[in-house]
Amino acid sequence: MKRRSLVAGLVAGLSLLMGACATSAPAPQAFTSDRIEVVTRGSGADVILIPGLTSHRDVWATTAAALETNHRVHIVQVKGFAGFPAEANAEGPVSAPVAEEIARYIAEQHLDHPALIGHSMGGTIAMMVSARHPDSVGRVMVVDMFPWMGAMFGPPGSTAESVRPVADQVRTQMLAAPAGATSTTEQMIAGMVRTESARPQQIEYARNSDRATVANAFHELIVTDLRPELTHITAPLTVLYVIPPSIPITPAQYDAYMRASYAGLPNARIVKIDDSYHFIMIDQFDRFMQEVHTFLGD
Repeated sequence: MKRRSLVAGLVAGLSLLMGACATSAPAPQAFTSDRIEVVTRGSGADVILIPGLTSHRDVWATTAAALETNHRVHIVQVKGFAGFPAEANAEGPVSAPVAEEIARYIAEQHLDHPALIGHSMGGTIAMMVSARHPDSVGRVMVVDMFPWMGAMFGPPGSTAESVRPVADQVRTQMLAAPAGATSTTEQMIAGMVRTESARPQQIEYARNSDRATVANAFHELIVTDLRPELTHITAPLTVLYVIPPSIPITPAQYDAYMRASYAGLPNARIVKIDDSYHFIMIDQFDRFMQEVHTFLGD
């Protein structure tokens, strides 16, 4: 009887202990969203990779492969881009609600201050998450993106509201453009991807993106000025950027504007990458990964 009582007591104790462990550290549940999909690979410290406008998550394939031996990599796909059904992204803003979904993903999956790496529009989204949910993020890398892209659509001194008519016009033109991969799309990608062999795939992703989602997302980028929110970011911030081809200002002026854009975060690490266009992770992969490893403290 004593032995049975002892066994029963041990079982009861273990059951209580397991219940307590489950309560204090609940297991992640399947994550569903009508705005994003997330693929997870590897193990270790968490890193979230966020692609840009019209991009497929596979733009991060080589980056994820290089990280997954020491990191758990979460690769985001924004719905409506690169052939994925738009669902909730078919109407209205895209970046801001996607940022909220990523914040929800971090909370529901119990991620411990993950690193965020965002390219282009993905950089905007990463800044939104880290500014609006500062306690959830460990560090942030922005790959070739300003905190306010709209400055390029108006004269000096413009504001988000003053460029809104331009943004409206751009969206109307995008919605009215012919379907498919036009010469305009090809020219745009040629100025963003220096590696010629990589251009056809990016053109295909753009061609397969939902037109309304792309137009609304681009409109949102023009009228969203994150500079006042930069001071809310408490995580270390790294910015990688390039001097784009055929810009109407000098490289020195571009450098100065990039740094001035992030003046709200004087401790931000701002790094220029040479011999690359906008898709740094494609054009200068080795150099890019050096900066990523430095950023992650590997």
